[in-house]
Parts: sequence; structure tokens; C-alpha cells
Amino acid sequence: MADYYEVLGVNRNASEDEIKKAYRKMSRKYHPDIAGPEFEDKFKEVNSAYEVLSDPDKRRMYDQGVDPNNPNAGGFGGAAGFDMGDIFGQFFGQSFGGGSQGPIPRTQPGRDSLANVTIDLKTAVFGGTAHVDIRTMSLCPDCQGSGAVKGEQPVTCPDCQGRGFAQKVVRTMLGQMMTSAPCERCEGHGTIIQNPCPSCMGHGRIRSKRNVGVSVPAGISDDTRLRLTSQGEVGECGGAAGDLYIDVRIAPDKTFVRDGDDLHCWIEVPMSWAVLGHDLEIDTFDGSRTISIPAGSQQEDTVTLDGLGVTRLRSKGERGDIIAHIMVAIPTKLSDKERKLMEEFAESHDGDAQHVTQQSKPRPAGGSSKRGGFFSKLKDALS
Repeated sequence: MADYYEVLGVNRNASEDEIKKAYRKMSRKYHPDIAGPEFEDKFKEVNSAYEVLSDPDKRRMYDQGVDPNNPNAGGFGGAAGFDMGDIFGQFFGQSFGGGSQGPIPRTQPGRDSLANVTIDLKTAVFGGTAHVDIRTMSLCPDCQGSGAVKGEQPVTCPDCQGRGFAQKVVRTMLGQMMTSAPCERCEGHGTIIQNPCPSCMGHGRIRSKRNVGVSVPAGISDDTRLRLTSQGEVGECGGAAGDLYIDVRIAPDKTFVRDGDDLHCWIEVPMSWAVLGHDLEIDTFDGSRTISIPAGSQQEDTVTLDGLGVTRLRSKGERGDIIAHIMVAIPTKLSDKERKLMEEFAESHDGDAQHVTQQSKPRPAGGSSKRGGFFSKLKDALS
């Protein structure tokens, strides 16, 4: 029995979220559209592991030693390596408990596909359309999925007469029995394509590259997976297409940092602006906006622009805020006149200072109930 925990790289006490995150990581790593067709078996193994471990009942069965994906691996159904359904089917010429055997349809559903797309923060704020190039199986344009040239139709297999399986007598420990297996000539389909389409070699589909437009909802979060129904791989002989999953990543922005639905930025202002107050313009995703730096602003004080942040997902146009953090630029070079003014201020304001204050938590801005503290007094001294 395969170790599904090892396949996903999680321990046996992993939570549902841990299993989901591990699956998404492994499915991206081994998906044939990304890693290559040689990883198809590994991708199927990852899907089988997630199918079991994501279902509480199946996971409980698995932890008790029964693989839900292969229940006949143990217990009555798999005792001594025999499938009881096969044995009864050999006696009565049909699949015991499973209905009559028949030909395998040529038309098969396609697999799901996976791709990645990176968007900018502005698209995440307002929503929009992103485009991604994918390589996957598409309908063959020459035969339109039939697999045959010039519109020809498959003909009945002469070996199995269209049944899709052949019967033969085999010797077993219970004596001679009649058994059945897929017809070798038609591979169980019951029909033969006499003149396969040279473009798709009779499969009705070809690998191709196409550009897909992805509708990105406003307020989307980083590393969100979107599902596009029937946009994945087309199945054999024109079978229904699987789904296309798009992992959306948001590129870092040079102006803002996102925190939930809010956008944060840091603005550097001259010391005089912080002391005296000042109006200035900043860039937003809605254009330039004016903000007011209050007189006596301290380092890391904030100014908020309401309703100009990220659109709240599934809301009616509601948005978060922009929070601008103030960084006061302390001059490192002063003219003689500027130094003299600062020395006069220091003598007036700090002449009686004996020692610095040391504590575990910062004091409120300004150090008292009166806003501004040092910068407010500096403003008064320079007025």
C-alpha cells in the first residue's frame, strides 16, 4: 500500500490545511503541463494521495490499513490475491456484480490543466483580465476529433465482432475456466480506425499552445487558485475538456505594501514639514491625492486616506484604506546659521536635561497628552 503521507510530504498528524497546501505545492511541481509528460505517473500518485487524505472517511480507512483507492488490496475481496468478482465472472461469462462487459469508448474525458499567472497590485485592487499562454491537448483541426482521415468512420473489429473483448479457456487451480480480456486488435474499443489521421495519429487531439484570458476578481489574494471550467485538456477522440486551474500570484509593488484590504506606504518628509505641518500630494491607484501632514508629526505617525485601498472581495465596491507612514528626514549637514539656530533651541529646550528616559514601551507621540512634543516646541521656537 502506497504511503500517501510520504507522497504529499506531510506527517500523519497533518491538518486539513497542511494537506491542502502540500497538495497544491506537489501538484504544481509534478503537473505534466509544467514539469513535463514524464511526470504524469507521479502527478497521478499525488492526486490519489490527496483524494484519500482530504476525505475524513477515506483517511480514517487508510489509517486503519485499508486503501480506499484499492480496497481489494486487503480483506475478503483481495484474499490470497484473487478477485472474487473475476472468479464468478469466469464461471458465468460476465463481470460479477458489475454488469456485462462491453467495448471501451474511444471518446474519453480530458484531464485538468494547471498554469501560473502573475498580476500587478493594481489589477488585484480593481480586478481585470490576465492572459496566460498554456500548452495542452486541443481538438485536432484536421479530423475534428474523429481520429480518422477525410471524415471516415471506424469499422467493426473482425476479431471481436465489436464486443471489445475476447474469451479464451485458461487452466486454473479450479480447473479449466472461460476468461475474457480486451481484444488485442482493437484494444478493447470494438472498432478499428483503418486510416488514422496523420496529424493526431488517430487520437483526435494534438498538443498546441493557446492564449487564455483569465477574469481576475477585484480583491483577489496572492496565491489564489482560479478554476476555468472546460478550458483544460481535450479528451481522446474529442472527449469533453477538463478544467483549467490558474494559480494567481501578485507581483511586489514599488509604492505600496498590502495588508489585507489596506495599502501601506512610507513617505519621507523634511523635518520642517513635520514641525510646521504641510500639504502634499501622493500617488494612489486612483490618481494623485492630497494629504495633510499635521504640525508636530512624529516618526512613523500615520495619515489615512479612506476608501482608496483594495476592493473587498465579494463586497459591493467597498474598499480598504491607504495608510501613509511618515518618515522624518533629519538633516545631516547644517549651515553655520542653521547650526546656530539649533544650538539656541537646544540650549533653550534641553538645557536642564540630566539623562535620557529608558523604558520597555514607547511613550505616546510627543510624550504627553499635548500632541507634538519636541517638534511642537521646535515650531514655537522657530516661529
